[in-house]
Amino acid sequence: MKNLFRYFLNGFLIVAPISLTVYIIVAIINWLDNLFYLDYPGIGLLLIIILVTLVGFIGSSFLVKPFFVLTERIMSRLPLVNMIYSSLKDLFDAFVGENQKFNQPVLVKMTQFNDTYKLGFVTQLSMDAVNLPDKVAVYFPHSYNFSGELFLVARENVTYLEIPSSEVMKFVVSGGVSKI
Repeated sequence: MKNLFRYFLNGFLIVAPISLTVYIIVAIINWLDNLFYLDYPGIGLLLIIILVTLVGFIGSSFLVKPFFVLTERIMSRLPLVNMIYSSLKDLFDAFVGENQKFNQPVLVKMTQFNDTYKLGFVTQLSMDAVNLPDKVAVYFPHSYNFSGELFLVARENVTYLEIPSSEVMKFVVSGGVSKI
């Protein structure tokens, strides 16, 4: 009976991630297809990829940039819209684009009394704006979650890592299960 249960758990550990991944991908494709009322599966995803690429191409033109600047100014002046838009824009800029913030993985010594460390990402090299010149801002993502914490850490407790930031993020988000 123990072996049967162990086989079930092994099968579950193999089948669950694969089937959930397939389910999520199919659900997204179906959602996109329903968004455009299309009869052929996957065309919605293809249309979104083409549309986003086209917007990126048009957006890189110097003639269109003033319209984006104007739109951003309008969004930043609307009370509730400003909070939502700026938060989402900063979040996306942190992960992709020219102003990536999660590109400096670090190891931070959390206490002086024992060897306790956390992996994180330096987001600000200078905290002079809040009169803390000897500190850096370090973001610590939570495992299995889309959240994290920001700490202001003494520079001497920060060790910069020569590891790709994507590998460190994967390691932290997986709770240390994936390999660096």
